[in-house]
Amino acid sequence: MKRHLYIVRHAKAEDGSSFFGDFSRELTTAGQIDAARMGKFLADNGLKPDLLVSSSAARAYQTAQIMAEQLGYEVEKIQTTRQLYDEGPKAYLAAVNTAPQSCQHLLLFGHNPDVTYFAEYLSNANIDSMSKGSVVTIEFDDLEWAEVSARTGTFVSYDTPKQLRPNL
Repeated sequence: MKRHLYIVRHAKAEDGSSFFGDFSRELTTAGQIDAARMGKFLADNGLKPDLLVSSSAARAYQTAQIMAEQLGYEVEKIQTTRQLYDEGPKAYLAAVNTAPQSCQHLLLFGHNPDVTYFAEYLSNANIDSMSKGSVVTIEFDDLEWAEVSARTGTFVSYDTPKQLRPNL
């Protein structure tokens, strides 16, 4: 059975000089639009997610909420974890390795540079630096989530909001 992992970097957020601090930074209007575009793009390409797991930081969770709405996924079912905010790529691997075996399509929402490192670690692809609101898709053939580790995935695509914006 094939499993698909969608690694999502949160969309554009308020700048870091916000009064509330980094963890509480929220999406800008442009970020909200980009997250909706990416969610619609994935839905239009047939994605029916089984599980969404997000960093509990405001900007990542808001990205997950907006994309969930576009994908027809119940927002209340999004799982959040602080570890995807500040515990590095190992936290992303732990989230994948503990996903239910019934799950075929898993979306993880997080932060750079961890999301880029993690995507490269799993697929051996050279992504450089994921842009805000982008999605890397990685496929796993005949692996349980618990077996996923370095270079066990096949890079499928790297999609960015910029690719989806109308040419003005």
